[in-house]
Amino acid sequence: MVDQICVSKLTKSFDGKVVFRDMDMTIPTGETVCIMAPSGAGKTTLLRILMGLEQADSGSITGLEGMRFSAVFQEERLCENMTAIENIRLVTPALRIQGITKEMGHLGLGTCCSQPVSELSGGMRRRVSILRALLAEYEILFLDEPFKGLDDVIKRQVMAYVLEKTKGKTVLFVTHDRKEARDLGAKIFTF
Repeated sequence: MVDQICVSKLTKSFDGKVVFRDMDMTIPTGETVCIMAPSGAGKTTLLRILMGLEQADSGSITGLEGMRFSAVFQEERLCENMTAIENIRLVTPALRIQGITKEMGHLGLGTCCSQPVSELSGGMRRRVSILRALLAEYEILFLDEPFKGLDDVIKRQVMAYVLEKTKGKTVLFVTHDRKEARDLGAKIFTF
């Protein structure tokens, strides 16, 4: 098992505008790292490159070879006409419905298991997205503004759940909120 993920001299631009140039960072495996930077600085772009969803212009990334990842994007990316359980089972087909229902209860979603996600509130949809990512099999979890839209009480509940479920896992997340980074025990990387 690799003990760190290394980003070296990473550069990315869009239409001639440089988003970031010669970025270096090290992500120790099994730890939580928070990426913080001003809006538009390329935080989401960096996550997308690490996930293989975009290509960097130059530079290298090592330590991700063969690793499985899971992600919570800024948008929920749920299948609207499917239930919360059906959305979760897309990434965990072997997980029994009773197990999913139990986990949903931990996030206050126990009453909406069979509702289409199109009928759920924004906060409920966000929690379904987070739960789906956490229940998938992964070595690295990418979280892009995962707690946006959650009120303070629900956010604390969800953050505690995330902490419990990600012990010993590599977590890379983006937020503008230093308190969220502290509450998750994250090392902060700024650029």
